[in-house]
Amino acid sequence: MAEQQQDLSMPPKYDPQATEAKWYSYWVEGRFFEAAGDKEKEPYTVVIPPPNVTGKLHLGHAWDTTLQDILIRTKRMQGYDALWLPGMDHAGIATQAKVEGKLKEEGVSRYDLGREKFLEKSWDWKEEYASFIREQWAKMGLSLDYSRERFTLDSGLSEAVNEVFVRLYEEGLIYRGEYIINWDPSTKTALSDIEVIYQDVKGAFYHMRYPLADGSGHIEVATTRPETMLGDTAVAVHPKDERYQHLIGQTVTLPIIGREIPIVADDYVDMEFGSGAVKITPAHDPNDFEIGNRHNLERVLVMDEGGTMNENAAKYEGQDRFECRKQIVKDLQEQDILFDIEDHEHSVGHSERSGAVVEPYLSTQWFVKMGPLAEQAIELQKKEEKVNFVPDRFEKTYLHWIENIRDWCISRQLWWGHRIPAWHHKETGETYVGRNAPADSENWEQDEDVLDTWFSSALWPFSTMGWPDENAEDFKRYYPTDALVTGYDIIYFWVARMIFQGQHFTEERPFKDVLIHGLVRDSEGRKMSKSLGNGVDPMDVIDRYGADALRFFLSTGSSPGQDLRFYWEKVEANWNFGNKIWNASRFALMNMDGLKYEEIDLSGPKSIADEWILTRLNETITHVTKYIDLYEFGEVGRALYNFIWDDFCDWYIEMAKLPLNSEDEDAKHTTRSVLAYVLDQTMRLLHPFMPFITEEVWQHLPHEGDSITTASWPAENPYSNAEAVKDMQLLQEIIRSVRNTRSELNVPMSKEITLYVKANTENVLGRLERGKAYIEKFCNPSELTVGTDFNAPEKSMSSVLSGVELYMPLAGLLDLDAEVKRLQTEVKRLDGEVTRVQKKLSNEGFVAKAPQKVVDEERAKEQDYSEQRDKVLARLEELKN
Repeated sequence: MAEQQQDLSMPPKYDPQATEAKWYSYWVEGRFFEAAGDKEKEPYTVVIPPPNVTGKLHLGHAWDTTLQDILIRTKRMQGYDALWLPGMDHAGIATQAKVEGKLKEEGVSRYDLGREKFLEKSWDWKEEYASFIREQWAKMGLSLDYSRERFTLDSGLSEAVNEVFVRLYEEGLIYRGEYIINWDPSTKTALSDIEVIYQDVKGAFYHMRYPLADGSGHIEVATTRPETMLGDTAVAVHPKDERYQHLIGQTVTLPIIGREIPIVADDYVDMEFGSGAVKITPAHDPNDFEIGNRHNLERVLVMDEGGTMNENAAKYEGQDRFECRKQIVKDLQEQDILFDIEDHEHSVGHSERSGAVVEPYLSTQWFVKMGPLAEQAIELQKKEEKVNFVPDRFEKTYLHWIENIRDWCISRQLWWGHRIPAWHHKETGETYVGRNAPADSENWEQDEDVLDTWFSSALWPFSTMGWPDENAEDFKRYYPTDALVTGYDIIYFWVARMIFQGQHFTEERPFKDVLIHGLVRDSEGRKMSKSLGNGVDPMDVIDRYGADALRFFLSTGSSPGQDLRFYWEKVEANWNFGNKIWNASRFALMNMDGLKYEEIDLSGPKSIADEWILTRLNETITHVTKYIDLYEFGEVGRALYNFIWDDFCDWYIEMAKLPLNSEDEDAKHTTRSVLAYVLDQTMRLLHPFMPFITEEVWQHLPHEGDSITTASWPAENPYSNAEAVKDMQLLQEIIRSVRNTRSELNVPMSKEITLYVKANTENVLGRLERGKAYIEKFCNPSELTVGTDFNAPEKSMSSVLSGVELYMPLAGLLDLDAEVKRLQTEVKRLDGEVTRVQKKLSNEGFVAKAPQKVVDEERAKEQDYSEQRDKVLARLEELKN
């Protein structure tokens, strides 16, 4: 137990930056975030979606990690052995592109450096950006267990990656073969299907006539990529197409090249589309590749890895693919081969990383056979112990993709990444796959390629825990994990792959729940991007308003699965919320009179306000605990905000001033105890959302323990009083009504009034008598009459509430005659406005021709003016009676 603090005072102004820097170092140095492996506690585990070491964190990362931190801080306080494992991803293509870009500025290429020197530069980059990311984690206040931090290229994870590769290979689930893959000519590497972004592009259909080799005519074909015709090895027609049956088996002469290629029959061809004949380029189109396999066609590559035409492209060798397209179109037109160019908008694949147009390209690559793995993952979702998606609609999204999955191309032509554990014999060409190099390693060369980044990321939940050592302490204790928090944009990239790898290698789901959130957009709903210049750096927000304000906005601004719009005004509103908490806490602490933790006593007689705030606290504890477990953080935020701002700050603190300013020492002590207790419990509830200000306030409060991070989560207390809630609701209704009437009459709170409160029943009268002191305090009457049987005073403002009637005589408050005249003038003005709007709306031409929005606005005005007029007329009636 920490020694009781001596200084209960707080600075007059809250300084988020100073407070946040102080407490984060205290938490880390105190090792409050480390999972201790306490066997008496139930484990709870979250692994961070590892950010790429390509740059600094953005608002999406801030949102994602804030939600995780809320979960882990809550569970830690609820007595779990809570582990939040941090780490980062090497991000193969993206990081290599960044490093190569930096080298290019220095006039150097990776080939000038060589593989080893280039990797040294890449590790330097990683260390630089990893330190940036850790600084940002700290500014966000993330309660990460740094003692367990991992990196996807560290030695332990590399061992897991090699183990998985070898096992899958031995099971026949990894194979190497020549196949059409998505190729990025810019980064010169293969891409998986989901690393290709499709965009609609204005292009063209090029219609050509290929001459029959015997000179008897021609056959028409069309293409969107005329440069690939140089690699054609057949023309295909449907076997039942009567137009071409007599040509099947004959040959055509490939224009420009002069090579004779066969006309083949294949069911793939659509007789209704175009001419019903298609050119076949097995090395440059995935469908043509399959047709080529069926008909044993040659595969002719006509461009190299950089998208430049090669030696098979004849006179176009050395030209860029798009330059070649222009030239070949011109040449074919001159030869009267190309007879029509038709405008055509079509979907073209672009590299997610470089933006280059993806080239379907024949290449020898490594693949994972996905059928058996996908089937295991699909079967998992039929079991009770399945992965639960939140919201559950995303399970359909996940299943739709995995049910239609293709084999996964896992090799990448990069240097930065996990080197494929395969060696090729220098003489025989034999391939060896193993955990270590062959014994006679001098006769073998390791495969040059590295693995797709997602191959290692897919193992993240268990590779970070010490697997493949299944006896590793962390693996046995903390796997499977409890919750994964991530965006819907990487369900295919990452979530699906973690599920099928986890299921296959550990025979367990890698996580129980997947909480899916959307994207952070700007205030207009647009995706944040450099091109739009609408991005917001979370560190800039923190520098301006503090991490707590940003965290509370991010965590409570949307419901699960939905996008979040960023508004500076809303962050500022949450900064104001922090100031409200600070000021309320300062008031409470200034009135503690040195109260110590062991002196807090709630056992004595309590006021209505005491009973009410303790009951409302109970209700808030129940609500917050329930909705955190349901991942409904917006609901939690609303409950906390309403309780703290409205109930505690605006009502209880004001009511607490009555006993605190009295001579009743027992009432004072009880009030101080309630203030201390409620503030303590409220700071605990709020802590996962706003960790810094809650720690600061809590440390000033009388408390036990070293940090709020490890303080116990609030449990429902025995001080629940439904009658006190009813009493308070009645008092609040009366006080609000009087304040509203004062506002309408322009009577300031400092001016005393005469107030009559008539109860409908003896029960209500009893409640009014118990709360009479509060009515006197907050309504400021010079004369207060409370009863069940009296006549309403003449010329007074009246309000009918639940169980009571209020009367406020107007004599002495305002000049009645002048007020009547003013109200009569106001009635005339409003009559005129109502008439004007009604005249406009009765004009059929206006209603028919004006935009619907304008018509709706006029109807809304009519209703508003009419309601205002009715209120003024009612006031006039009251004044005349």
